[in-house]
Amino acid sequence: MINKLLSVHDLWLVLMASLVCANGSWASISLFDRATRTNGTRQAAWQVLTAIAAGTTVWCTHFVAILAFNPGVPVTFDTDLTMLSLLLAMLGAGLGFVIASMASGPAMPLIGGIGMGLAIAGMHYTGLRAYQVQGTEIWNLPRVMLSVLLAATCSAGALHFAVRSGRTSRLIASLLVGGALIGLHVLSIDALRIVPAAAPGGAMKPGTFQALAVAVTMGAIGVFGTALACNLIDDSTRAESYDKILKMALNDSLTNLPNRASFTQALERALQKAELTGGRLALATIDLDRFKEINDVWGHPAGDDALRLIAERMRACLRPGEFVARVGGDEFAAILHVPDQATLEDFLARIDAALKQPIRVDDRDVATGGSVGVAFYPENAASAQALIHNADLAMYRAKRDPMRRVCFYDREMDEAARLRKRLASDLRTALKQEEFTLHYQVQTAVPTGEICGYEALLRWYHPELGEIAPAEFIALAEENGLIVAIGDWSLRAACAEAATWNPPYKISVNLSPSQFVHPDLPEKIAAILAETGLDPSRLELELTEETIVVDKARALLTVRRIKAMGVTIALDDFGTGYSSLDTLRSFPFDRIKLDRSFVQDLETNPQATAIVRAVLSLGKSLNIPILAEGIETSGQLTILSAEGCDAVQGYFLGRPATPRQIVESGAIIRHAPLPA
Repeated sequence: MINKLLSVHDLWLVLMASLVCANGSWASISLFDRATRTNGTRQAAWQVLTAIAAGTTVWCTHFVAILAFNPGVPVTFDTDLTMLSLLLAMLGAGLGFVIASMASGPAMPLIGGIGMGLAIAGMHYTGLRAYQVQGTEIWNLPRVMLSVLLAATCSAGALHFAVRSGRTSRLIASLLVGGALIGLHVLSIDALRIVPAAAPGGAMKPGTFQALAVAVTMGAIGVFGTALACNLIDDSTRAESYDKILKMALNDSLTNLPNRASFTQALERALQKAELTGGRLALATIDLDRFKEINDVWGHPAGDDALRLIAERMRACLRPGEFVARVGGDEFAAILHVPDQATLEDFLARIDAALKQPIRVDDRDVATGGSVGVAFYPENAASAQALIHNADLAMYRAKRDPMRRVCFYDREMDEAARLRKRLASDLRTALKQEEFTLHYQVQTAVPTGEICGYEALLRWYHPELGEIAPAEFIALAEENGLIVAIGDWSLRAACAEAATWNPPYKISVNLSPSQFVHPDLPEKIAAILAETGLDPSRLELELTEETIVVDKARALLTVRRIKAMGVTIALDDFGTGYSSLDTLRSFPFDRIKLDRSFVQDLETNPQATAIVRAVLSLGKSLNIPILAEGIETSGQLTILSAEGCDAVQGYFLGRPATPRQIVESGAIIRHAPLPA
């Protein structure tokens, strides 16, 4: 049979048909593999490409192989049947691949393969019917049936392997598709016997067959090349998309610094390296100072600009091997291998310099900074999570201490952190359960010794831990966003209490920075005064200079709106912080409160006396009364009286007391009964 087949075929055209079959089979299976790994519209598109490639492979292999066949008699082609065979090839192959890709069960690839094999056989014999010879065709039906069975069997096997993953499975599937096509052609030609006609008619010239075969082969190669190019383009696009998605997943979109996920990976790698080399690793967590004020005063776009600028400054100061990431809203983290102390100090100095540079916001230079906590591996922690936790503890300690920009972890922080965490949780309960109370400290006019008012001071008596110092729980309330609610409660409670007093002494209440920056503060104060019935002239609100220095223009507008109601404003803690003369000149303060730190040294330190004298003279020149805080001895009071101080308060004159104690002392008479 082989000798017979070789004798009736053009071997060059057979080689061309084989090339078309091999390349087309591989291209079709590769495209189908891509289709099975996608879904939706993309899967449908790949299925169409698979059908085109497979149909082209089947038809072109068949057509070139037929052109290679020399029956020994004149031959012509029926154009309609030839085109019909191409349509059958594409539809049959496409339908087979679609059925095979259905996830209904393992039998679907076999069903789809059998259908595709029958379609290939139908295409083949339709094509042979279009191949019209001048003679009588005699068919061996058993061999024809065998060829159809072979096509169906090989196609079923091909799709069985095609739905599996792996290069080997795709190769086996491609070989089976080729086997179906070659076996079908060989068996069908062997099953055909042609009896020449008595009088030959017109036929196609032999050179035309070669030209058609070359044209069909080139067309097939063009189709395969297009399909494979689509595959390569999709691979490239997917790779680019993957790289882009990976970058988005590992980088912060706002600052373009590595994000928390990238930081976690970098820290794990750094710990592994330190463990292998026996090196020392430093983790620094960084929290920006006063960033919330930028957001509250100028809005979130300004805050975003600030974050981008700070991130760029930190990125610019890095050296090879150093790593900085943004891990939260205004939180950053840095990783550094520490061969010696000088390396660590240099790194922290560069980060601190980047944080301290002013930020230009709305034509103003805003002073910023950051609190930095540092923990070391292996001495402070043995795992990434513990290292992060300990660095955070150190950072929070640095944040609570304005004099320390960088704080290093020590074991005592753990117990303090647990207590703070518990108190932070208990603060919410205290607000709901009304565990807060107000005590009132008397303020006395120096010239006459008469009471001129009281300052409301917040107290918290914890049910289990007893009295908690205001310096401790107020800082916690600020950190946890509770200070505004607590401040509002204090203002309302103080006004309600003072409204019941006779004589109608003035009541002083502190405003926190977070309260003051709220745009509805004047309306809130007006509502509380209306609710409690307190005369606005009896309310004095105390502000620190730190509260108003962030945005002086906006703060001045707020102060003027409050004063327009008749409420007075006092500058608290003067002598600490900024103590700017420009602030005194620009703001219409009704009183200046001299910080206790200057009063404490009056009797022993001539410089403290000189400073107090200067402040009192400044107040007189500006026509602003001065109240000195922290009077604890008669000597301090005598000096202040001699220097012309207007008013004083402190333990020497009276400790903070409850309303009941004040009433019992006879200092006031209450219109309403005291609560039980």
